[in-house]
Amino acid sequence: MLVHPNIDPVAVKLGPLSVHWYGLMYLLGFWGAWYLGTIRARQPHIAWPKERVSDLLFYIVMGVILGGRIGYTFFYNFSGFIEHPLVIIRMWEGGMSFHGGLIGVIVSYFLFAWKYKLNVFDIADFAAPLVPVGLFTGRIGNFINGELWGAPTSLPWGMVFPRAGPDPRHPSMLYEAFLEGAVLCALLWWFARKPRPRMAVSALFLVGYGVFRSLVEFVRLPDSHIGYLYGTGWLTMGMVLSAPMIAAGAVMLAIGYGRRR
Repeated sequence: MLVHPNIDPVAVKLGPLSVHWYGLMYLLGFWGAWYLGTIRARQPHIAWPKERVSDLLFYIVMGVILGGRIGYTFFYNFSGFIEHPLVIIRMWEGGMSFHGGLIGVIVSYFLFAWKYKLNVFDIADFAAPLVPVGLFTGRIGNFINGELWGAPTSLPWGMVFPRAGPDPRHPSMLYEAFLEGAVLCALLWWFARKPRPRMAVSALFLVGYGVFRSLVEFVRLPDSHIGYLYGTGWLTMGMVLSAPMIAAGAVMLAIGYGRRR
């Protein structure tokens, strides 16, 4: 049995200003995505100027922050929003949704494509291998905060979390960091190292994330104010939101390779 180290979520405190580890993990993720983006831009079948990578990252950051917060509010805390609409801007209280962030990023792709007169799927295919870097660092931020733990377990790596009672639990945020972050990044980077049909790389991201997230949802506890859906005892909001991603990715793969043939 392991015990969570109970790390102080505040990394640095300067007077009234507090810098949280979670925010630093977001910054690290954005930097890592930019760094890999500069490497990817030099690949012969990409050949993007470095300045375009920095500009795209700005659009993505805005999409992640705005979409993630709005998505969390509407997907996971809509009743709280109805009672107190200003809750949508209280980001310091926590609450970001990957699926909302994904919608925000897709919107940013369209805006970026309009600005540079590019095909939106070329942008999505370029950025897809970079996104798991942020997913990895974000889940590490969840671990530092001791949040999003899983169901009780008797496995030897079960972990006791300070705010989750005495039972050892699945460290589900570490599962997600490994699968959605490290494994998905390696898979997409390997797949995208050669020219692929348009939509194929971003399609693989949708399928890969949707499958990995759905698998972890079986051992990750749902938000307490939502619980399991429809009284199933296993179906979560994360699964419901991931299903369209898997379906869309499968269709995009079929279209992309069908067009090439």
